[in-house]
Amino acid sequence: MKTITEQFYEYGVVPVVVLENAKDALPLAEALTEGGLSCAEVTFRTAAAEESIRLMSERYPDMLVGAGTVLTIGQVDRAVAAGAKFIVSPGFDPEIVDYCLEKKVPVFPGCITPSEVAQAVKRGLQVVKFFPAEQAGGVAMIKAMAAPYTMVKFMPTGGISAKNLKEYLGFDKILCCGGSWMVKGDMIRNGEFDQIRELTKEAVELAASIRG
Repeated sequence: MKTITEQFYEYGVVPVVVLENAKDALPLAEALTEGGLSCAEVTFRTAAAEESIRLMSERYPDMLVGAGTVLTIGQVDRAVAAGAKFIVSPGFDPEIVDYCLEKKVPVFPGCITPSEVAQAVKRGLQVVKFFPAEQAGGVAMIKAMAAPYTMVKFMPTGGISAKNLKEYLGFDKILCCGGSWMVKGDMIRNGEFDQIRELTKEAVELAASIRG
């Protein structure tokens, strides 16, 4: 059984999904899976997130479905109960990180400063989110922080697209990139799941070509 981080590395790209209606969860999961990305970070920004995670996890038990934008330990409990296999938070919240570690739930907190990375390392974490990636200095900032923290790998999210994916995945300390360009909200709302599938295929092929 591959670990979550091993699966993330193989995919190279993790779709960051905002679902406003749970009825779109299964068509989206199908499109992503058929496109070659059997994974998704469903953000807890909407009321439909919890039910969407439950539906996707039940119908596609092998799909790596996690919860993003998790801001409270209550949301951790709800997400895990719905079937989330990992938790992602936009910033480093010690309470959330410690709670997840205590519950043995894989957690990837956001870190954009050396001090935050230090807190993650102190807790034994080896992978952290870097958000918002482009606004926080992009690859150059990640390289600067990776230099002293040689054991840490990063999952940048925010402002990443097919246009700059090579710049990110070309750095060996980047495990994978979170992105929403293949799962934009308007495409989901309009039911354009064929387009999502095609964009997902293109993202998979691009990531594979970058990493050889």
